[in-house]
Amino acid sequence: MNITLLVIGKTDASYIQEGMDIYIKRLKHYVNFSVEVIPDIRKGKNTSEELQKIKEGEIILSKLAAGKEMHLFDERGKSFSSKEFARFIEQKMLNSVKELIFVIGGPYGFSEEVYQKAHSKISLSKLTFSHQMVRLLCVEQIYRAFTILKGEPYHHE
Repeated sequence: MNITLLVIGKTDASYIQEGMDIYIKRLKHYVNFSVEVIPDIRKGKNTSEELQKIKEGEIILSKLAAGKEMHLFDERGKSFSSKEFARFIEQKMLNSVKELIFVIGGPYGFSEEVYQKAHSKISLSKLTFSHQMVRLLCVEQIYRAFTILKGEPYHHE
């Protein structure tokens, strides 16, 4: 199985990128993992928030193909414990999902069409985080999930 983290805009803060790089390197031992960046669509004076979401959504949806499942990180999504998230990923592997695509949207969220085509919405917390910080949290949680599935001592309860 392949896992792709799809994000809008580059990671600006070097400390976040450094943290992500640590977990991306660790993830290579468990799964084919990549981060794909969709360039920012800058909001101009004639670009509404809705139009920006639609333009970003078109690019996001262009990444879908047969055998790929798209799951959105969204504040209104389902909350998981780390063990539950690990079981979620395990179930996808057992169901022979070719690729999981986890998506972190832009500043205004997702277009309606992206919501309709998504397989699920996942919430990291009831708290609100910057889109930059969420990237690091997502990569770490995916890594944590694999250590849980392998019975390794990274996760403690």
